[in-house]
Amino acid sequence: MNTTSLPRLFSRGTLTAIIGLYTFYTLAPFVWLATMSVRTTGEISLDHYAWPKPFHWGQFRSAWIDSDFATYFWNSTIVVTGAVVVVTLIGAAAAHCLARFPFTGNRLIYGVLFSSIIFPPQITLISLYQILVDYNLYDNLFGLTLVYISLQLPLTVYLLEGFFARIPQDLFDAAKIDGYGDIEIFWRIVLPVGMPAIATTLILNFIELWNEFLFAVVLITDPSKRTLPIGIRGFMGDHFQDIGLIATGVMISVIPVIVVYMFFSEKLIRGMTAGAIK
Repeated sequence: MNTTSLPRLFSRGTLTAIIGLYTFYTLAPFVWLATMSVRTTGEISLDHYAWPKPFHWGQFRSAWIDSDFATYFWNSTIVVTGAVVVVTLIGAAAAHCLARFPFTGNRLIYGVLFSSIIFPPQITLISLYQILVDYNLYDNLFGLTLVYISLQLPLTVYLLEGFFARIPQDLFDAAKIDGYGDIEIFWRIVLPVGMPAIATTLILNFIELWNEFLFAVVLITDPSKRTLPIGIRGFMGDHFQDIGLIATGVMISVIPVIVVYMFFSEKLIRGMTAGAIK
């Protein structure tokens, strides 16, 4: 064997081992949670790490129907989906304007958006609470959706602006020669070409808002309007000894994140490698 290939094989082996250990480190807790979600508390107490025998799929029905997880799930779905769609469309349009139109105050607006990312969003909690109360949007899913939009919009614009600025100007010039207007250029060129970056922000926003707890617990008090993170907290308080059912409830909240990532993971990787994240 060529001696020059030994360091290369060693480096590949080391990299493979590191990736394998990291994969095990990240997947092991999820697999453990998944196995506990179909085991009873008694079985878990006997052996924390045993494989389910049998699989108690009825626990999902119990958590979904008997413990109001269906209500929490649909509340989160409505709020998060609405917020992510609005943030994606408005953020993409704003990022396109900031990246392509050199109007007066362009960089000032960009700087204000960037500065809002630096400060923790918790400092706005009291003011947002007062605004929602004044406009009768407190304890309201629509009000919570507006709050989520305001929280994620600056970061979305910041990420997309960097990507959109790298789209070749020749594409826009050719589109204008073909008679496209600004809106048509946005829909037919910017959005398709920028889909990797848009998918990146979509996944990041979805995961962030799906797991958001602080604003939801302060701005929502009606049990029938709870989102999943609040519902899980209340559920754990009511069933703190039923470990199996708690694991089932947590698993229900994790599944949508996995599904969204599976659909957009390829575009997420393309977006990150193309420089969507600065």
